[in-house]
Amino acid sequence: MSISKFSPTLARFATASAALLAPVVAFAQDAATTAAPAVAATPVPDKGDTAFMFISTLLVLFMILPGLALFYGGLVRAKNMLSVLMQCTMVAAVMMLIWVIYGYSFAFGGSDSPYWGGTAKLFLSGVTKDSTAATFSSGVVIPEFIFVMFQMTFAAITPALIVGAFAERIKFSAVVLFCALWATFVYFPIAHMVWDANGMLFKMGALDFAGGTVVHINAGVAGLIGAIMVGKRTGYGKDMMAPHSMTLTMVGASMLWFGWFGFNAGSNLEASGGAMLATVNTFIATAAAIVSWSAVETLTRGKASMLGGASGMVAGLVAITPAAGIVGPMGAIIMGLIVSPLCYFFVSVVKNKFGYDDTADVFGVHGIGGMFGAVATGVFASASLGGIGYAEGVTMGHQVMTQITAIATTIVWCGVGSAILYKVVDVIVGLRVPVEAEREGLDLATHGEAAYHS
Repeated sequence: MSISKFSPTLARFATASAALLAPVVAFAQDAATTAAPAVAATPVPDKGDTAFMFISTLLVLFMILPGLALFYGGLVRAKNMLSVLMQCTMVAAVMMLIWVIYGYSFAFGGSDSPYWGGTAKLFLSGVTKDSTAATFSSGVVIPEFIFVMFQMTFAAITPALIVGAFAERIKFSAVVLFCALWATFVYFPIAHMVWDANGMLFKMGALDFAGGTVVHINAGVAGLIGAIMVGKRTGYGKDMMAPHSMTLTMVGASMLWFGWFGFNAGSNLEASGGAMLATVNTFIATAAAIVSWSAVETLTRGKASMLGGASGMVAGLVAITPAAGIVGPMGAIIMGLIVSPLCYFFVSVVKNKFGYDDTADVFGVHGIGGMFGAVATGVFASASLGGIGYAEGVTMGHQVMTQITAIATTIVWCGVGSAILYKVVDVIVGLRVPVEAEREGLDLATHGEAAYHS
């Protein structure tokens, strides 16, 4: 029998089968199409966020060099100008190397420990051009390299801030050794506790948007301990020790304000509304603090000084740092207005009362300003006061107590750790230069050069 007789029947069967199978095929295609994005849904960094973080990182570098260096340099006597510039420069450079070798791992290495990040990312192990770091928004990431570098600038500026407390009488080798040890045993653990998802204070719910505890309280407390343990400058309270160049101090303070936008807005980790909230708060809290410091000086001394204006500028920046992306603009203004009288009281009354020689008022401005800012963050974070609001079930009282716990933890950890490390450094290389070198000036005695020539 010829098979051709069945061809029409087979053709009809094939057509009918195709019609019956069409919905099944379509369903399978839809399922494959739906499943494909799920497989390819790995978050990809946005170029805008990456560029924003790159600029923010450079702005924080600008805060250190030349900003902080010039700010401190102007505050010391002319014969010690270059010594302060060199200390800030070397501390920043050493910290950058330490950060990529082991600091990043100790702070953000992924350990479950509440106190340190572990060793998984020593020498930046696993960090590549394709690896990413999470931000505060679900599904939004940035390249891990830029996160590493941004946090590196924070690690560089924090120990450099301490330099101002014992300027004009400490050995160059002691500064470098102390800052390296201090970062290892104090800064990295505090950074992990506050900013890492597994950190003790982070899990408690402590709020520190850009470094009120990690940077300013940390540096302020270490500066106070250093000023006491290194001792007063020779002739302190008798010789003229006025800042040699308020011009440079004002220039340095202005650079700090400019760079601080990277510090605060960049801590949002993405170019979104949160970064813009941090930006406006960095503007107006600082402005309020300048006005407030000048007003207090006018009332108490009869004149508003440029030193006071620069001090108010830094105090306002310090106070708003932990709150930058958390409080509302009106809360930021109130914080700026309050912080200056507090800091002014400590630098003009408390320091004289207890007689410690904090050359650039690191504790009075950074320490006290940071403590006030951390507590005020707990208050003005309230949605009823214009802030972004608390976590579910958290009240203002609870948040303020959490902030105080974070402050106390930082003070104790930093205070005890710093005292031990200063002693260790004193035993190894000695803390203080000879009296003859101090009188000659550290520029010539330590570095063999002078900032100015007549």
